[in-house]
Amino acid sequence: MALINCDFFSETLGFCCSMTVILPQKTSAQIGLTGKAGRSTKFPVLYLLHGSSDDHTIWLRRTSIERYVAPMGLAVVMPCAHISYYTDMKYGGKYWTFVSQELPALVKSFFPISDRREDTFAAGLSMGGYGAFKLGLSLPEQFAAAASLSGVMDVQRLFDTQDNLPGRQRQRLCIFGEKEKIAGSDNDLFRLADKLAKRKDTPRPKLFQCCGTEDFLYQDNLQFRDHLQKRKFDLTYTDGPGTHEWGYWDANIQKVLAWLPLKK
Repeated sequence: MALINCDFFSETLGFCCSMTVILPQKTSAQIGLTGKAGRSTKFPVLYLLHGSSDDHTIWLRRTSIERYVAPMGLAVVMPCAHISYYTDMKYGGKYWTFVSQELPALVKSFFPISDRREDTFAAGLSMGGYGAFKLGLSLPEQFAAAASLSGVMDVQRLFDTQDNLPGRQRQRLCIFGEKEKIAGSDNDLFRLADKLAKRKDTPRPKLFQCCGTEDFLYQDNLQFRDHLQKRKFDLTYTDGPGTHEWGYWDANIQKVLAWLPLKK
């Protein structure tokens, strides 16, 4: 595998940004690792999103993601999005425009990445799980699959119930505005699922969702699971013992990778 720390300028955000990128490399002599270069020069890609307390380096630091994808011929793009909830912020950067439009275009201009829907996937944890489902449900023509690990499925409820936590009111003000309703907007995953369910001529992405049964987001994940199942989404759901921590995510990102609908 090739590991690239990429610094670049974002026209959307107006400042320099960073992403960590893993690219497939065919290897046989590397000790303990056999790499696969893929079926062509254009690699399928997984946009792997971080949570609210982390950045673009965290998946590499807390899991063995590079080793896991080595035999798959899969590129992994891990961008930094700060505490944005992958949203065009009310008082801040346009992170939704950045991650949904500018970033994929830049990635394809920098690296040999496929531009085909069936080769494009998103996944993330916590805030990043929300972002991954937001990408899949908002842009089904662009993403073939999306996975959420312990994702924030109900952003409105999260901010309403944790309003007293340090910095939470400031986050909501900066990201969504003070009085604007999140529920029912295009930042609401429940509404995005409803909108896509009504589009009969639009392909739906495959979805993977998991959450630990001791996680503070568990009940929200159950409610969103039921919401998706009632609307006949192609959902793979799994849960089991676990809290909001990296041991759980390291184990489950391997399940996500095995589930991805990669073309042979």
